[in-house]
Amino acid sequence: MSARKGKRGQKIIRKFSRFSKKAGENSMEHIQENLVERVDHIKNVKLLILEWSLLVLALIMLSVTQAFWYAESYSVDSWGKGGTYTEGTLGKVNSLNPLFASTSSEKALSKLMFATLTAPDYSGHIGLNLAVSVKTEDSGSTWTIKLRDGVKWSDGEPVTNQDVLYTVAILKDPSVNSSYSSNLSKVEVTEKDGELLFSLPTAYANFPSALDFPILPEHVLKDVDASLLLENAFSLSPVTSGPFSYNASQNIGTTGEKIVYLTPNESYYGGAPLLDSFAIHAFVDKESLIDAVKTGAVTATAELSPSEAESLASSAFTERESAINSGVYAFFNTTGTIFNNADLRKAVQKGLDMRSLRAPTGEEVALDYPLLKTQTTLQDSQYPTLPEYDPKGAKEIISSANLETPVNLVAANTGYIPAVAENLKYQLEQLGFKVELHVYDPDQDFLLTVIRPRDYDILIQEIGLGADPDLFAYYHSSQAQPGGLNLSNYNNALASDLLLAARGTMDQEVRNAKYAAFLKLWVEDVPAIGIYQANMDYLVSKKVRSYSNENHLVTSIDRYEDVSFWATQRVTKNRTP
Repeated sequence: MSARKGKRGQKIIRKFSRFSKKAGENSMEHIQENLVERVDHIKNVKLLILEWSLLVLALIMLSVTQAFWYAESYSVDSWGKGGTYTEGTLGKVNSLNPLFASTSSEKALSKLMFATLTAPDYSGHIGLNLAVSVKTEDSGSTWTIKLRDGVKWSDGEPVTNQDVLYTVAILKDPSVNSSYSSNLSKVEVTEKDGELLFSLPTAYANFPSALDFPILPEHVLKDVDASLLLENAFSLSPVTSGPFSYNASQNIGTTGEKIVYLTPNESYYGGAPLLDSFAIHAFVDKESLIDAVKTGAVTATAELSPSEAESLASSAFTERESAINSGVYAFFNTTGTIFNNADLRKAVQKGLDMRSLRAPTGEEVALDYPLLKTQTTLQDSQYPTLPEYDPKGAKEIISSANLETPVNLVAANTGYIPAVAENLKYQLEQLGFKVELHVYDPDQDFLLTVIRPRDYDILIQEIGLGADPDLFAYYHSSQAQPGGLNLSNYNNALASDLLLAARGTMDQEVRNAKYAAFLKLWVEDVPAIGIYQANMDYLVSKKVRSYSNENHLVTSIDRYEDVSFWATQRVTKNRTP
């Protein structure tokens, strides 16, 4: 039985072998007939083969492209939450209480941590912040302010009218020396029907600008004596109402250099920022700040001069220049100096080559008047014509004055000002003056020893022009005193009346007429000579998103108005169908 099965198996194997051999022979004959023998025919159809090959390749490429296109259509590269943004600033951080902010570092922290009733908006005009409405009657002497609903402090307590009343009372206290005090010293504030009434001694059309002061938490500080407020623990670890809250501080060495770390304020009415942390690295000298930029220890800084920022711009950092509502002027001291002679001031005005004087500023915008044209609705015809350049006539006037005492020319050591001062010194000497140039760092000593006592004949200084025009502080006779901002000691009764009338009327056409008349006097009396509108130079990492190019900055600190949208982290997000 097993023998028969063995023979049957051998027979099957022999059949399979013969079948395989025959199949192989047939395959070889097929290949020979259909491939090998037809190779010579390829040359007759090579163009057709090439066309088909290209068509197949094109289909493959289209498929790949379509896949990428579809991926792009449902995803987008965007900015997401997370990361730390470190900004380098100059000046010590002695207090985190915003009422006492004086250095650049302290002002940055104040803006990041504390909200105000009003603040400049994207257009560069005063808008709303904690206040949801700011209204006045026709006279402009009483203003009604209503707070937003649901606004909270970082500790979860609500921001109330009591906080505003408390803050105003503190600012009016004689023991509190705050930069915000002067705007509110004669203002009375009361609460009525859930709103705040600000009563002014006289009408003030630009009063909303004066409401840009930080509010303090009454529930935290109500039992603290005003004279002890600066030394209170609040100055070290405050409760905040702005986009960020205080987290921690780190002292660097023993010189006063410090890093203050902030975290998002989850209670902020504008929504928590995208950043996980914002750090202010407060340097005490510019050299250390520059080293930090070179090593990448900071993300950005607004503290460098245009030439310094330009030299540090690289593949990692870019320099952004944003115009701000500030102007650089040469102020004549019209009291107790040779420039109380109006003819000498006019001679300098006619004898200066303004194009040469502005040359060191590069692309800065020329500024001929005491206000910016973007601040008013004045027509070009309402601006007075400036005197023509006449160096010969200027020299004759100056020569006849028989001057012996050198002109004390003083300049602040910031931005393009030192270079402009050198040019002005040269031109004044060419006109016949003897000149001594003194350049000072713009610190507290400069304010106390030079600015307050008006220890200069000509001062080249940058001044803030505000969101809306109000020249009262700079040219009204009441401000020509130590501590006042009338840096020219300009005293013209008609000019003072015009400025007072302009700030006191709510009628825009009347205000324009007053300003037009004042501009004519300003050009005739020459208390100052306009040089250029200032810029903020912001050196920032190319890997982050900072303030929007659409923002019209009033001051450099206004770059933080949209800080909630600043970011350091890029993410890919799917589009919502």
